[in-house]
Amino acid sequence: MSTFIENLSQSERVVVTGIGVISSIGIGKNSFWNGLLAGDCGIKHMQDLEKYNMDITIGGKVNDFNPAVYIDSELIDSFGRTSQLGIAASKLALKDSELQPNDITDLNSAILIGTTMGECNVQESMVTSWNNCDSMDFDLQDIYRVPDNMLAINIAYALGLNVDCLVIPTACAAGNYAISHGFDLIRTGEVDLVIAGGCDAFSNIAFMGFGRMLALAKEKCQPFDKNRSGIAIGEGSGVIILESLAHAEKRKATIYSEMIGYGLSCDANHMTIPHKDGIKSVMKRALNNSNISTNDIDLICAHGTGTQMNDKTESSVIIDIFGKKGKTIPVNSIKSMLGHTMGAASALEAISCILSIYSNKIAPTINYETPDEECPINCVPNKMIEKKVDIALNNSFAFGGNNASTIFSSFSH
Repeated sequence: MSTFIENLSQSERVVVTGIGVISSIGIGKNSFWNGLLAGDCGIKHMQDLEKYNMDITIGGKVNDFNPAVYIDSELIDSFGRTSQLGIAASKLALKDSELQPNDITDLNSAILIGTTMGECNVQESMVTSWNNCDSMDFDLQDIYRVPDNMLAINIAYALGLNVDCLVIPTACAAGNYAISHGFDLIRTGEVDLVIAGGCDAFSNIAFMGFGRMLALAKEKCQPFDKNRSGIAIGEGSGVIILESLAHAEKRKATIYSEMIGYGLSCDANHMTIPHKDGIKSVMKRALNNSNISTNDIDLICAHGTGTQMNDKTESSVIIDIFGKKGKTIPVNSIKSMLGHTMGAASALEAISCILSIYSNKIAPTINYETPDEECPINCVPNKMIEKKVDIALNNSFAFGGNNASTIFSSFSH
């Protein structure tokens, strides 16, 4: 533990006490983690995508999700699928933290959610009705389901909480942005507890958009592989409970890890192409904000989309910052198993970091076949490894240059 962390008061230290996951390889913390370690792949053929005649029909859909398990039956139709995923993950996170909604009613708390596409399915349904000349036939309640800000509000409503709510729509880095803001709120004493993460339903809009950019993989997602051909669109939700150490210890909570810092940058260099300087700056800011050096990092959970430019740029920055260590430190990409879950991606990857720290196991990057000289990193190919992980860095780089890196450490007094 750094001297800086040791010198913080218990109310200033931020710990993770609950984890909730809805993903294509498993629902709940344990199923998700076991699936990652086993190298399970949630990216499968989706018959619904055949209608687009793009010769690409794979995606990371959560096929076994039943919203009725998590949401009262009379409320289910009030929420779009993205809200349903977020509500479910939030309830799982609270349950995992051994908290009931009533336990946080009187606390200073907040719900912070990141997203890329918001309630895209609701929008798609409305547009389809309009195009079919049934403009007065769609459900008028859809108008209230569409705004992105409703995601956090819907979670609060479903949980019966009257708390501050905020949605952060910074695309693929949104989950990390939400978690970072929660970290600030706790460290500055504004709140004691935060429900933070990201959620996104499978988006046909995103699927078609990335398809037109020629950025979709046809058969499989292969981050850092020489023959990688693109991303796969996925869906899911990842939510964590952040608490001040003082509050967590007062209620004798299980502590999975400690969040020690983050970095943000918006290079605004290009709408879609990652900028090396912007990525380098966000990782350095995370290290500086955490008061640690590259020598302290044991694992990097990469943005690792599986596109030629992203993986090449991220690898280059890792080598630039970490030097020789950049070629040996484990750098995994769980998008090889989940696909790109948009606003949920960095939240799920943060959870992967947290569970690596808690279990001293590192999930693999699957589908790795041919090394690429432009990605000379240790991407934990195809099989999980057991390794002591004290500190993990989680990268996320979004369209428009919205970048966020978070850092988690093992917890000790």
